[in-house]
Amino acid sequence: MNKQNLLSLNQDALNDFFVCLGEKHYRTKQIMQWIYKVHEFDFDKMFNFSKSLREELNKIACIEFPRVVKQKFALDKVIKWVLGLSKDNYIEMVYIPEKDRGTLCISSQVGCALACTFCSTGMQGFNKNLTTAEIIAQVLIANKYLNYKTKRISNVVFMGMGEPLLNEQAVYNACDLLLDDSAFGLSRRKVTISTSGIVPAILRMSKRTPVSLAVSLHAPNNQLRNKLVPVNQKYSIEELLKACKVYLNAGTQERHILFEYVMLEDVNDSTEHANKLAKLLKSISAKVNLIPFNYFERTQYKSSNAQTIKKFQDILYKQGIRTMMRRTRGEDIDGACGQLAGRVLNKTKKLHARKN
Repeated sequence: MNKQNLLSLNQDALNDFFVCLGEKHYRTKQIMQWIYKVHEFDFDKMFNFSKSLREELNKIACIEFPRVVKQKFALDKVIKWVLGLSKDNYIEMVYIPEKDRGTLCISSQVGCALACTFCSTGMQGFNKNLTTAEIIAQVLIANKYLNYKTKRISNVVFMGMGEPLLNEQAVYNACDLLLDDSAFGLSRRKVTISTSGIVPAILRMSKRTPVSLAVSLHAPNNQLRNKLVPVNQKYSIEELLKACKVYLNAGTQERHILFEYVMLEDVNDSTEHANKLAKLLKSISAKVNLIPFNYFERTQYKSSNAQTIKKFQDILYKQGIRTMMRRTRGEDIDGACGQLAGRVLNKTKKLHARKN
């Protein structure tokens, strides 16, 4: 019998799990305290459970983690972990420390099927979606290595390997735990899902999961975006921006969108591109994050130089678009944006995402 990994269950699912065992709901809070606050993962050491319950949990449940294959430290104090899921499949996650926060960039898939041409992960192909347990385990593993009492993770971003909105249920369940005060207790503004533009999923996310949204835009028109972000051939910029507006107007709290734009020399970095982008985003409550391209093997691209990026930023800023330039971090350990690769057993299929 396959054991249930309890890291895959949000609070509601844990309630159902314990009810099926004939236990009261308070057991849910108890086990969440052990897992997410005390960081105890051995049922036999959970002393406020009866002996019979501990024995039953050992039979039918587990709290299991991917194995840490490698840990790398960058000169700028960024840390990258390589985690092994099986003999042929690995994922990567990155911790980025700042003076006022600590951001953990986590993966949602092994590889990626979307094949964005400027991303190392996309060139690896796709193997499988991560389970909720495999997603949440990344945060727990990072906490362990960081000594969570002194180096707290304040932000979690789904910007590692994979397209989060092609693994919706596992990602949403993971977000439930990230926001749950009984688990990680993060603010909804401190958890960000990044997407290349899976329009139906953005619409579902706007109703289901109240976390922040980042959109990998990278081009101001369909002709160029079709080449850089192939999923645009299925969901055009016009459809994408309509979905973004639905997201902005959903819920009762104010929302904003971060549009990510990787700067590629002589590809998408001209004055004309900047003006078109400003016009495109004029009516949306959004911020643009300009990202210098980070080199990886077999790439055809080069990063725009600092002067070009600054000029691009100024054009957007003068037209009322809030714009920032991301500082490259962890480049010496291939931990920067677009560099995460791992190693995957490629099972990519031609169809990126069904339009449903």
